Amino acid sequence: MHDAAATGTSLLRDGFLLLGFALVFVLLFRRLGLGATLGFLVAGMLVGPQVLNMVGEPEAMQGVADLGITLLLFVVGLELNPSRLWKMKRDILGLGLLQVTLCGLAVAGIISLVGFSPAAALALGLPLALSSTAQVLPLLRSSGRLRTPFGERAFAILLFQDLSIIPLITIIAAMSRNPADAGGPPGWLLTVYTFAAVVGLVAAGRFLIRPLFRFIGNMGEREMFVFAALFTVIASAALMEWLGLSTALGAFVAGVMLADSPYRHELEADVEPFRTILLGLFFLTVGMMLNLEAIAERPFFVIGMALTLIAVKAAVIFAIGMMFRMSWRAALALGVLLSQGGEFGFVLFAQAANAQLVAPDAASLFGAIVTLSMATTPFLMAATKRFREAPVEREEREAPKADGANALIIGYGRFGQTVAQMLIASNIPVTLIDTDVEMIDVASGFGAKVYFGDGTRIEMLRQAGADEAELILFCLDGDQISAELIEAVHDAFPKAAIYVRGYDRRSMIRLSGTPIAAVVREVMESAVKMARLALEELEVSPEDIGRAEDMYRARDKERLKKQIETGNVQAGRDRIFTQPGREP
Repeated sequence: MHDAAATGTSLLRDGFLLLGFALVFVLLFRRLGLGATLGFLVAGMLVGPQVLNMVGEPEAMQGVADLGITLLLFVVGLELNPSRLWKMKRDILGLGLLQVTLCGLAVAGIISLVGFSPAAALALGLPLALSSTAQVLPLLRSSGRLRTPFGERAFAILLFQDLSIIPLITIIAAMSRNPADAGGPPGWLLTVYTFAAVVGLVAAGRFLIRPLFRFIGNMGEREMFVFAALFTVIASAALMEWLGLSTALGAFVAGVMLADSPYRHELEADVEPFRTILLGLFFLTVGMMLNLEAIAERPFFVIGMALTLIAVKAAVIFAIGMMFRMSWRAALALGVLLSQGGEFGFVLFAQAANAQLVAPDAASLFGAIVTLSMATTPFLMAATKRFREAPVEREEREAPKADGANALIIGYGRFGQTVAQMLIASNIPVTLIDTDVEMIDVASGFGAKVYFGDGTRIEMLRQAGADEAELILFCLDGDQISAELIEAVHDAFPKAAIYVRGYDRRSMIRLSGTPIAAVVREVMESAVKMARLALEELEVSPEDIGRAEDMYRARDKERLKKQIETGNVQAGRDRIFTQPGREP
């Protein structure tokens, strides 16, 4: 009993210290423009056994922390929408493949020159070809270049790097010197296992998981949606582990099989908080496990290799960019932007150490090299800004042709359908969100892609692309939109103009003063149209009909103004038309 209480106290104390240090250093490093990943690593170094020694053994947290990588691979799979991959196939399979292959081989060749075996050089060099998605995407977003041709090419390379993680894990496993791996199934049998597991997961996704999400969506139980999402990820990973395969592959396949489903954005929004926390714990653990003594013994090697990595990757990517007929400024910008090592390097170095391809000290050294290279990226981008961006390239000035949507429509009932049809007729890309599963199924039969999800959740809007959208249109039935929601949406996505379907005058009054482009009363225009038709039937002249409409609109506007000013729906009664001899 006493031991259990002591263990509980220790866990609380360790959790308090880890979260406290992580909070301080992540905020600090984000403020400095260095990214959250470096903040987690530094926090882990400080609280770990080699500096302040304030928490327990990092190995004890490794299992939970690895779930962060599993969830990250699931989200990567969810983002691989087949239609988007097809549109970007040239850049993904051209730029991406060349970048990973040439950079990996070039860095591996340099590593082999400093005394590592060919297998170890490959196990270290290929992961160093990857860049930091967590660092690069925010830089592109903040500069407004994510949806430009330059940003799309950078994103294509990052996407191929994410896709290459599974093959890289497989390559390291194939070269393993670990006796435990040697006792496992032969390579041909692992290939059969992998193929059978992938086919089984795809079939399960189509015939079990999608119907499960449809059933939960009909119930309206959002909490069960979260449970089902986590179950899908962990069950897929557990199956792969049982077969002796990569758990990351299982999570990745689970994401891919749901990437084209209506539940994609809701799944991303539900999994994201868990992914963020567990991935942060993973980087904390990596920081705690870095062998700082080995790094301190060879500081010039770490600094020299970090600079070499940056120079080699920048030069190779610059050359590839020129091959693809990019201007030299754009090619240089791409090279500098992707010159750092990436967060998946830590995962693959750990795999290489477990496979006994490299010593744990070497994994720590190269982890430090990745960390240092990531720290230099913001400074390199600032230092080369004048050469990269003056003059601005023509392709960067053109309006982006994003395959992301310019407009988000929340609510695809009779009102939202009309709004969507008008925008689509004008060639405006839209993303449609609704919670009515039956309507989503019917809409898919007519070729409309409607995503399941609660469009009044900020995280759901973010996953659906609100950061890049120009319009957010709330077309929901009933009186569901509050002033607080509009304020929150505007604060989260200040670039988007917000339009709201207003239920009645009360909703107009409640939403006055909020940062919206317009509130459209859902029945007013149709009622005015019906009145015009009625007057035409009574043979009232067009001039008199127009005059009656103008008078009504002017009085209605004055009445609404008074109601907004006083906050009283009864105000402005004197502006209502009454029949002769009758009081309003």
